[in-house]
Parts: sequence; structure tokens; C-alpha cells
Amino acid sequence: MKAWLCETPTGVDALGWREVPTPQPGPGEVLVEIKAASLNFPDLLIVQNKYQFKPALPFVPGSEFAGVVTALGEGVTNVKLGQHVACMPGTGGFATHALAPAALCLPLPPEFPFVDAAAFVLVYGTSHHALVDRAQLKAGETVLVLGAAGGVGTSAIQIAKAMGARVIAAASNEEKCETCRQIGADATINYGKDTLATTFRDAVKAATGGKGPDVIYDPVGGEFAEPAFRSIAWRGRYLVIGFASGPIPSLPLNLTLLKGASIVGVFWGDFAKREAKANAAALTEMAGWYAQGKIKPVIDSEVPMADLKAAYARMNARAIKGKLVLVN
Repeated sequence: MKAWLCETPTGVDALGWREVPTPQPGPGEVLVEIKAASLNFPDLLIVQNKYQFKPALPFVPGSEFAGVVTALGEGVTNVKLGQHVACMPGTGGFATHALAPAALCLPLPPEFPFVDAAAFVLVYGTSHHALVDRAQLKAGETVLVLGAAGGVGTSAIQIAKAMGARVIAAASNEEKCETCRQIGADATINYGKDTLATTFRDAVKAATGGKGPDVIYDPVGGEFAEPAFRSIAWRGRYLVIGFASGPIPSLPLNLTLLKGASIVGVFWGDFAKREAKANAAALTEMAGWYAQGKIKPVIDSEVPMADLKAAYARMNARAIKGKLVLVN
């Protein structure tokens, strides 16, 4: 098998596409022939030694992938040989084969495309946990999605719409705003034009009729966090998803008092481990939504696995709309 090895976590340039022995699954594990693997923001952080999870060296990055089970370890009963699966083990996906705990593999119907499956679990799991569980979003409420054209952003738009909410999507240029409108956003804010120095808060106010958003979904952090939070509605919920812009913002806590608002942390990875039954129920619900056409991953492009470094460069340049998927 071949794999992208990270032997020194100093960045993308240190990765090497190497021939390595094909592993055999241990108890509770499966070997998956990878057909598709999606690129997520944590995959960029982990090879720079900036992610909270730091695997032992050397490791193969790639948190999420889909493929076919080719070998079973002792005690595995939830999947079978030849089963199509989507897996979220955290590493191993940027390769031709990978081991994964069987408990972290979602069996798929044969008609579920591998490319969609590889782009499904992490972003939709995150957004479902955020909006359904943590925010307790209700039909008729308004959600402001920051970084709305990215992988988690596009999934948040679709899930919020599936729940009957009104969605305002904020993105950095008009092309990305158009992508958001095409998948259901009711209104958009181009914060490349409505900047902090000009009219961002005015744009949020106008889009919400002066009320402010009931829920703010923020995977970006950085300079837009505080002005967005200052715009939140009474009893609003501010969802802390991540910090794709880099800086971790400091929000004035007096704003929570003045708005009766909540700052709510969202860490889907630990939720999936600590509350496995609740996570499985969420994934089952979303599989139904997918079958009904209510949600579908936005695929920016499909790139050969051997071109991983070019894919990383596009992510670093914030040029991806939805999800970029590596294919074998």
C-alpha cells in the first residue's frame, strides 16, 4: 500500500508519499481499502503540530474516509467483508488502505457514493451536534453562519434549513455567497465588502430586521467574532465551532449578561466518543435526510490522492467551497 507519511510535524512540505507494509487488523479493527478521503481543517493543523490531538510519529494524516472493508479483526460484528463504510478514526485516510476501529465505521448502503460518504461524517456530525443538541435550534429561528461556504458552513446551512430555520450565510466573496444561496441560504453577507470597518453589523441588523440572529454558528473565530456576538438576539446562542482564521477571540463576558445570551462550546469528536449512542442516532437521522435529498455534501473538487500537497495549498489559500475530496 501507499500512504502520505508525516515523520516530522513541521508542515505539509514534510509529508512523503511512501510505499509501506499493509497492516492487518487487530481485535475490534477493520482494514479498509480507501476509495475517497476528504480534506478537513484539522488535517492541516495536525501536520503543523497545532491540533489538540497529537498522534505518535510517524503517522498518516486524513481524519475521514470511505471505502470497502477488506479484512476483519477478531470480534468485529457491526460490519462485514465487502461492506461499504465511512470512517472517522482521526488519522490514516490519506493512503490506499487504513486500519480503523470498527466502532468508528458507519455501514453504508451500496448506492451511497464514496465521495459523498467521505465528506459526510465530520462536517454533518459537527453541525448536527451544534445546532440540534447544543443550540436546541427551533423552527422559525434565525441562524447566522460565519465561514458559510466551507465544509462545516455548508453543512450547517443545510441542517438549519432541514430544521425549519431561516439562514443568513456570511462568506468572504460574492462567488461563495452564491454557493450558499444555491444550497438554501435565505440571505447572504459578503464580509469582503461589509467589513468590520464599514457595515458588517449593519448588514446583520438589516438581514434580521433589527432583532439579531438567535443562533450564531462560528467555525472561523478571529476578528468577526465580537461584532457578530454584539449583534446576537436576546437569549441567543453563540456556537464556538473552531478557529479557522487562526486567532482565538476574547469575547467581553458582559455581553452575555446584556443579551441574556449563551456561549456554547461544540467539540463533536469528544461528543462522538463520550455519547456514542446519541451520535449514532444523529448519524441515522442525517442518513435519512440525505436519502430524502434534504442534505448533500457540497463537493468543491475531486483530486487524485497523490496530489495531496496541491489540495493542502488550496485549503491554505481558502479557495475551497464545500469539501475537497482525495480519490484513489
